[in-house]
Amino acid sequence: MTRASATRVLDAAAGGKNHFVADRDAVRRYDLAAPITTTAARAVLQYVCRVVRHLAGAGVEQFLIVGSGVPSGLPAGRQLHDVARDALAGGRPRVVYVEHDPMVLAGARATIEPVTDLVRVVEGDVREIDDVLDDRVVRTFLDWDRPVAVLLVSTHSLNDDEYFHYVVKRLRQAVPEGSYLSLLQTTFDGVPPELVPAIHDLLAMTLPGHAIRAREEVAALLDGLELVDPGLVWVPEWRPDGREAACLEEPRALGTYGAVARVP
Repeated sequence: MTRASATRVLDAAAGGKNHFVADRDAVRRYDLAAPITTTAARAVLQYVCRVVRHLAGAGVEQFLIVGSGVPSGLPAGRQLHDVARDALAGGRPRVVYVEHDPMVLAGARATIEPVTDLVRVVEGDVREIDDVLDDRVVRTFLDWDRPVAVLLVSTHSLNDDEYFHYVVKRLRQAVPEGSYLSLLQTTFDGVPPELVPAIHDLLAMTLPGHAIRAREEVAALLDGLELVDPGLVWVPEWRPDGREAACLEEPRALGTYGAVARVP
């Protein structure tokens, strides 16, 4: 409760309620260093919603969402499983949320699982991807003979490049043909040089271990996968739907790349 977490900071910045004082303090500090913090958090959530909407619209009926997948900053009835259901136009998508933050887990289990038989919430961490894929609920609730969309929302915690490569490789091996992999990545590529030292120090103080990567590093992680248009881009530029007007004025300033790839 006294130390910020990336999951809860995102929720606080996006206007949710699953966070503590430490997380709100972190958001205030980021806003002082880079006043676009709140806009960036909402842009990330909008991106994830668009990814789910696009893939469900393309016929994907199963989603494995790892990290920060159940933010309370999304309006009631507009969580990611709701977005998938609406995009499938009468379909019955199955969604598994994987979280390790106790507060997010408790909230999701109390508010989502009791009202639908199409969603499960399991405890897990992208840093232990083998355990996630071997989880009993993950193995049995999803049909691994049919395409699965895997959304890695919590890549900020993968600060070991070798292990990040392993995560992508492991997922490529685990999912059936025709599945998809989506990821987010925080970067300093678009941050004005004069702000980088302050933001770097702030991250080290509030969210130690938060991974930062340049575009070429992210592209290397996706090597061998078929990127869905428009490829690896700033999150507001990934298939905008008209709600990103303010973000699109300076997408680089939001500091986050997004990409969706089809697994051959």
